[in-house]
Amino acid sequence: MSDVIKDLTAGTVGGAAQLIVGHPFDTIKVKLQSQPAPLPGQLPKYSGAIDAVKQTIAAEGPGGLYKGMGVPLATVAAFNAVLFSVRGQMESLLRSEPGIPLTVNQQVICGAGAGVAVSFLACPTELIKCRLQAQSALAVAGPSSGAVKYGGPMDVAKHVLRCEGGIRGLYKGLVPTLAREVPGNAAMFGVYEALKQYFAGGTDTSSLGRGSLIAAGGLAGASFWASVYPTDVVKSVMQVDDYRNPKFSGSIDAFRKILASEGVKGLYRGFGPAMGRSVPANAACFLAYEVTRSSLG
Repeated sequence: MSDVIKDLTAGTVGGAAQLIVGHPFDTIKVKLQSQPAPLPGQLPKYSGAIDAVKQTIAAEGPGGLYKGMGVPLATVAAFNAVLFSVRGQMESLLRSEPGIPLTVNQQVICGAGAGVAVSFLACPTELIKCRLQAQSALAVAGPSSGAVKYGGPMDVAKHVLRCEGGIRGLYKGLVPTLAREVPGNAAMFGVYEALKQYFAGGTDTSSLGRGSLIAAGGLAGASFWASVYPTDVVKSVMQVDDYRNPKFSGSIDAFRKILASEGVKGLYRGFGPAMGRSVPANAACFLAYEVTRSSLG
């Protein structure tokens, strides 16, 4: 079996594990990020992550926490095939000779390259996911707000293609997606390799136990969000912005307006759920990837 097929298979298993563990956290993150700023004297729809969980379950049942999962689940194979295959191919290019472990700096480069590639899959997928996750928060203004109600992932895609500029509409938010995925994956894969080498006491990490892999994967995932979170907030607000009456003209405009109206705190809306998700979800992802990859030889 070729290395590309092995990376594809292991990446798919890892991605599925990550999605199942992490999606409820992601739903709450998006709801907090995309809720409209309250008018003077009014309270926000959600006072925090726990309140968002309670309101979501009360209004939509437990299944509301998994809203929008169909799209990333359907594309997890393609997303992780690209992420881990591009990373694997870059490892081959940077490796001086077969079997030689890469340095942490080389893994950072591999992660950045993989981040460029996955951005073009992540952007339309997350636009659809964010629209579905955020619509209950955006509906707070009532029926007169003009917010579109979607019946499911295909309904979102059809609406965007028909009414929001075709394919270009699905790539709304590509710039902040790149600004998240490139440095985020560089940090994640660099930290993952650094921690594995630390736990192993050297560059040979092949004999690490599952506990070490879980710890390295969880902390690596946390480093992703810690390094790029404000760009994710900008991406989310742009992707759920009203096409006919947009609040933001672009990424820089969104960043400035969030900063002006809410301060630095506004750029970290939903940070708690994101970090809460990143540790267990990425621990599951990397463990599933490593175990599957090892079993394939």
